Amino acid sequence: MSGLLVVRPGALTTVQDRGRPGYAHLGVPRSGALDTAAHALANRLLGNAPDAAALETTLDGVGLRALAATVVAVTGAPCAVRVDGRPVPWGAPVRLPAGAELEVGPARSGVRSYVAVRGGVAVPPVLGSRSTDLLSGLGPPVLSDGLLLPVGGPGPAPDAWPDAWGLPGAPSELALPLRLGPRADWFTAASLAGLWRTGFRVSAVSNRIGLRTEAGTPLVRARSGELPSEGMVLGAVQVPPDGLPVVFLADHPVTGGYPVVGVVPAGPALDAAAQARPGTPVRFVRAR
Repeated sequence: MSGLLVVRPGALTTVQDRGRPGYAHLGVPRSGALDTAAHALANRLLGNAPDAAALETTLDGVGLRALAATVVAVTGAPCAVRVDGRPVPWGAPVRLPAGAELEVGPARSGVRSYVAVRGGVAVPPVLGSRSTDLLSGLGPPVLSDGLLLPVGGPGPAPDAWPDAWGLPGAPSELALPLRLGPRADWFTAASLAGLWRTGFRVSAVSNRIGLRTEAGTPLVRARSGELPSEGMVLGAVQVPPDGLPVVFLADHPVTGGYPVVGVVPAGPALDAAAQARPGTPVRFVRAR
């Protein structure tokens, strides 16, 4: 029998692939791995297809037992990795014999580690994706003790091993490129000018739905009233009544009624946001 048995689920470990884009008109968020580069690297290390599902841990890792011999790789937030108590490399393919236990330890920096297995985590797809969506509840459940994760058939081994150390580390400061609009006119000119000079911090209540900010100078509205709900995209920076920006991440709602001052383009900046711990300084810069 093949598969991985969960022996320690961690604080929040989910199954994630590249998500399920294209269903916003049905009210379904995109979901998918928050740190897309780390997820892609974990799959490349094992010769998996780019859209293979892996595990995304949060801060304190995960423990798994192999029911059959396989190969795994851990990327994302650096952490100690052990097989049956023996240290093994982070950021490299690691053979896991049948019955062996893999222990992925707490993140030394950053927030989210990615645990890939050769063949991918083969839970049943929902709307074309195996991702766990915390907002809508679609996809497989959050990992729990004793859960059995099926594993797909392995593909060919890669011809060359990519370099895990080429990924950027956890940010000491999060610089988010921002394209103003579509509702920047809802804020005063002075407030918009101050946005580029104001320093915020990552709030502890951030999650897969959005990165919340704190401690900065709140944005001031130029008009009163509320917007009707309108479509939201990945990276939208919504400003609730407290004036502190919220950056929408993979599990964001597909509609919202608070004004969106701008959008952070998908790519390295949002990957960095996935690894920014509470208290990390945040600043917005003009997108080029």
